[in-house]
Amino acid sequence: FVHPSRAQDDELRRYMRAMADDNDAEVFVRQQTAMIGRPDSRPGLGDIRCPTIVVVGDADTATPPERAGEIAAGIPGARLVTLESCGHMTPIEKPMAVADLLADHFTAAA
Repeated sequence: FVHPSRAQDDELRRYMRAMADDNDAEVFVRQQTAMIGRPDSRPGLGDIRCPTIVVVGDADTATPPERAGEIAAGIPGARLVTLESCGHMTPIEKPMAVADLLADHFTAAA
Protein backbone atom coordinates (compact mmCIF):
# COMPACT_ATOMS: atom_id res chain seq x y z
CA PHE A 1 0.00 0.00 0.00
CA VAL A 2 2.99 2.35 0.11
CA HIS A 3 5.20 3.76 -2.63
CA PRO A 4 7.93 1.27 -3.68
CA SER A 5 10.63 3.71 -2.54
CA ARG A 6 9.24 3.43 1.02
CA ALA A 7 8.85 -0.36 1.08
CA GLN A 8 12.02 -0.81 3.15
CA ASP A 9 11.38 2.18 5.45
CA ASP A 10 11.59 0.50 8.86
CA GLU A 11 9.73 3.26 10.71
CA LEU A 12 6.88 3.18 8.20
CA ARG A 13 6.79 -0.63 8.30
CA ARG A 14 6.55 -0.58 12.11
CA TYR A 15 3.74 1.96 11.96
CA MET A 16 1.80 -0.05 9.36
CA ARG A 17 2.37 -3.26 11.33
CA ALA A 18 1.12 -1.62 14.54
CA MET A 19 -2.00 -0.48 12.70
CA ALA A 20 -2.62 -4.04 11.53
CA ASP A 21 -1.91 -5.47 14.97
CA ASP A 22 -4.53 -3.15 16.50
CA ASN A 23 -7.19 -5.21 14.72
CA ASP A 24 -7.80 -8.90 15.16
CA ALA A 25 -8.60 -11.38 12.38
CA GLU A 26 -12.34 -10.92 12.87
CA VAL A 27 -12.07 -7.18 12.24
CA PHE A 28 -9.96 -7.80 9.15
CA VAL A 29 -12.52 -10.26 7.76
CA ARG A 30 -15.36 -7.78 8.40
CA GLN A 31 -13.45 -5.00 6.65
CA GLN A 32 -12.69 -7.14 3.62
CA THR A 33 -16.27 -8.43 3.44
CA ALA A 34 -17.61 -4.87 3.59
CA MET A 35 -15.32 -3.76 0.77
CA ILE A 36 -16.09 -6.75 -1.43
CA GLY A 37 -19.85 -6.48 -0.90
CA ARG A 38 -20.33 -2.74 -1.18
CA PRO A 39 -22.34 -1.46 -4.12
CA ASP A 40 -20.73 0.43 -6.97
CA SER A 41 -20.92 4.09 -5.95
CA ARG A 42 -19.97 5.52 -9.35
CA PRO A 43 -23.56 6.00 -10.57
CA GLY A 44 -24.26 8.33 -7.63
CA LEU A 45 -21.15 10.49 -7.88
CA GLY A 46 -22.98 13.11 -9.93
CA ASP A 47 -25.34 13.70 -7.00
CA ILE A 48 -22.53 15.00 -4.78
CA ARG A 49 -22.94 18.76 -4.45
CA CYS A 50 -20.36 19.73 -1.86
CA PRO A 51 -16.85 20.94 -2.74
CA THR A 52 -14.76 17.81 -3.23
CA ILE A 53 -11.06 17.02 -3.44
CA VAL A 54 -9.89 13.57 -4.50
CA VAL A 55 -6.33 12.81 -3.39
CA VAL A 56 -4.40 9.85 -4.81
CA GLY A 57 -0.81 8.65 -4.73
CA ASP A 58 0.88 8.21 -8.09
CA ALA A 59 1.75 4.63 -7.13
CA ASP A 60 -1.56 3.72 -5.47
CA THR A 61 -2.35 0.13 -6.40
CA ALA A 62 -5.57 -0.15 -4.36
CA THR A 63 -7.25 2.86 -6.00
CA PRO A 64 -5.02 3.64 -8.98
CA PRO A 65 -4.80 7.21 -10.28
CA GLU A 66 -7.01 6.24 -13.24
CA ARG A 67 -9.81 5.23 -10.83
CA ALA A 68 -9.31 8.37 -8.74
CA GLY A 69 -9.61 10.35 -11.97
CA GLU A 70 -12.85 8.54 -12.73
CA ILE A 71 -14.15 9.41 -9.25
CA ALA A 72 -13.17 13.08 -9.62
CA ALA A 73 -14.65 13.28 -13.13
CA GLY A 74 -17.94 11.92 -11.81
CA ILE A 75 -18.31 14.62 -9.13
CA PRO A 76 -19.28 18.06 -10.45
CA GLY A 77 -16.44 20.52 -9.84
CA ALA A 78 -14.23 18.00 -8.02
CA ARG A 79 -10.52 18.65 -7.87
CA LEU A 80 -8.09 15.76 -8.42
CA VAL A 81 -4.64 15.93 -6.80
CA THR A 82 -2.00 13.28 -7.42
CA LEU A 83 0.81 13.10 -4.87
CA GLU A 84 4.17 12.08 -6.31
CA SER A 85 6.16 9.21 -4.80
CA CYS A 86 3.15 8.07 -2.80
CA GLY A 87 1.04 4.92 -2.59
CA HIS A 88 -2.42 4.28 -1.15
CA MET A 89 -1.62 5.51 2.35
CA THR A 90 -1.40 9.21 1.45
CA PRO A 91 -2.01 10.62 4.98
CA ILE A 92 0.68 8.33 6.40
CA GLU A 93 3.22 8.69 3.61
CA LYS A 94 2.77 12.42 3.00
CA PRO A 95 1.03 13.79 6.12
CA MET A 96 2.00 17.44 5.65
CA ALA A 97 1.06 17.46 1.96
CA VAL A 98 -2.35 15.97 2.76
CA ALA A 99 -2.85 18.35 5.71
CA ASP A 100 -1.98 21.34 3.50
CA LEU A 101 -4.33 20.18 0.75
CA LEU A 102 -7.18 19.70 3.21
CA ALA A 103 -6.54 23.03 4.93
CA ASP A 104 -6.60 24.81 1.57
CA HIS A 105 -9.70 22.88 0.51
CA PHE A 106 -11.69 23.68 3.64
CA THR A 107 -10.54 27.30 3.70
CA ALA A 108 -11.69 27.76 0.10
CA ALA A 109 -14.98 25.95 0.79
CA ALA A 110 -15.81 28.13 3.81
